[in-house]
Amino acid sequence: MRKVKESRAALIVGIFAALIHLVWSVLVMVGLAKPYLDFILGLHFLNNPYTVSAFNITKAAMLVAITFVLGYLMGWVFAIIWNRLHKR
Repeated sequence: MRKVKESRAALIVGIFAALIHLVWSVLVMVGLAKPYLDFILGLHFLNNPYTVSAFNITKAAMLVAITFVLGYLMGWVFAIIWNRLHKR
């Protein structure tokens, strides 16, 4: 198996995590987050006990930045574990 570059895996996972949360922030901003939550939870036979707060650009930026960093770290750890388990 090929070795996974830690920095590349970290960047991919970080960007993916940040994009998901950027989409969530946009849903909150345009007012579609509550209907989306109701739909997804309804598919799982759950009632939605949550309320969606008003959009705040600072919180949205922090959400995207923090999820990027955490995703980056998880991608890095994944690559290290992968490379150790698949040594030639």
